[in-house]
Amino acid sequence: MAALAGLPVQKNDEAVIDIIGMTHDGEGVGRVKGYALFVGGALPGEKVRVKVLKTKKQYGYAKLLDVVQASPDRIAAPCPIYDQCGGCQLQHMSYEGQLAWKRQHVVDVLERIGKLTVVGSSGSGAELGSTAGVVVHPTLGMSEPWRYRNKAQVPIGTAEGGLIGGFYARGSHRIIDMEACLIQDERNDQVVARVKEIGSQLGISAYNEETGRGLLRHVVVKTAFRTGELMLVLVTNGRDIPHRDAWIGSIREQIPAVASIVQNINTKKTNVIFGDETRVLWGRDVIYDYIGNVQFAISARSFYQVNPVQTEVLYGKTVEYAGLTGKETVIDAYCGIGTISLFLAQHADQVYGVEIVKEAIDDARSNAELNGMRNVQFEVGASEDVIPRWKEQGIEADVIVVDPPRKGCDPRLLETILEMKPERVVYVSCNPSTLARDLRVLEDGGYKTVEVQPVDMFPHTVHVECCSLLVRNRKE
Repeated sequence: MAALAGLPVQKNDEAVIDIIGMTHDGEGVGRVKGYALFVGGALPGEKVRVKVLKTKKQYGYAKLLDVVQASPDRIAAPCPIYDQCGGCQLQHMSYEGQLAWKRQHVVDVLERIGKLTVVGSSGSGAELGSTAGVVVHPTLGMSEPWRYRNKAQVPIGTAEGGLIGGFYARGSHRIIDMEACLIQDERNDQVVARVKEIGSQLGISAYNEETGRGLLRHVVVKTAFRTGELMLVLVTNGRDIPHRDAWIGSIREQIPAVASIVQNINTKKTNVIFGDETRVLWGRDVIYDYIGNVQFAISARSFYQVNPVQTEVLYGKTVEYAGLTGKETVIDAYCGIGTISLFLAQHADQVYGVEIVKEAIDDARSNAELNGMRNVQFEVGASEDVIPRWKEQGIEADVIVVDPPRKGCDPRLLETILEMKPERVVYVSCNPSTLARDLRVLEDGGYKTVEVQPVDMFPHTVHVECCSLLVRNRKE
């Protein structure tokens, strides 16, 4: 490809640049005569020497050659395979630095995309609507930001006749064997290691993406932090498992905490992990865990937050922002398996949850029953269809809680919220950009964003969750 004319740098050029910021993917941003370069591994405040890899009209990509002047936040990544693996992006940054960057990232998108005025983080938004702008609090981090994940999903391959399992090398589907992942609960690592060992001894074959042959595709382990129960899911390319009884026997013998061994059958040529059919090989079809004092049954396919410690922090903030006194009616617009709904139901008069995935609603109903909660009702469907129907039936919400997927709220749901006119909206978000976009819509429709609390659910990665409180303007 011909070099783009008129650019201050071309491919293979070297330059020394100042890193002035970091993208939402964790790449450092620097400039050469106004031309932006994205540099993986560079931190804000650093002076670095880079080699240009690729140029486009507005920006280019460069490789970090060496750090001329390091940021005080730069540390050595503790994970030995950090450079190869794509799972974490920020291990080379101190944890305090990560928390500060995550807050700043939220502030930047609220100002740039949401056109909101941010007024620091002092005080709380208790004087509802009285402050001139939005309070963005410091990010709530973890006292122990390692080994926090309760679920491992490991692709399986073969090397030198035995089974290997780990992660895909960055930007490829080549499996790199891994003994330990520092953000994974140790028990998950141990179970994966045992399963690889037992499978290798029994001559179990690994699935090959190219040929579509071989049996074991993924090993999925779920660990309940509070109860200590483990679930092992073997994702197989076909129903028949050779030496099935010997395999189950060895797993039970070597991993006594296992309460459930499940097989999921996926014969499709796809990179989606789970297939449609799941069957129990041994034990129960669910394991039990708690968030706060609410108990949840977790099945092989059910979605459950992967960081239980911070989930409790996030949901606690959601309940606080909902401002419940026990008299309110609350609608949870993306309720999943009922996690937030059941938290809210402890403090509200009535909670209505809606979710488009039927299996999740089945789980939500069983979880409500499990906790003896009668003041919560779940319905399958899209929020933007179900909530207007509830309104016609005379259901008025004092508070609406939304926890949408990364793409944010459906525009019709935002319209529905504006028509319902709840006193408060609590918006839980896993993507600051779509949060900022949606807050702008709600602000234009008569709400004020009072405060935003970033929560670090995924330390050492670029992801940040936020809990935001909006109140209805009193002018109407």
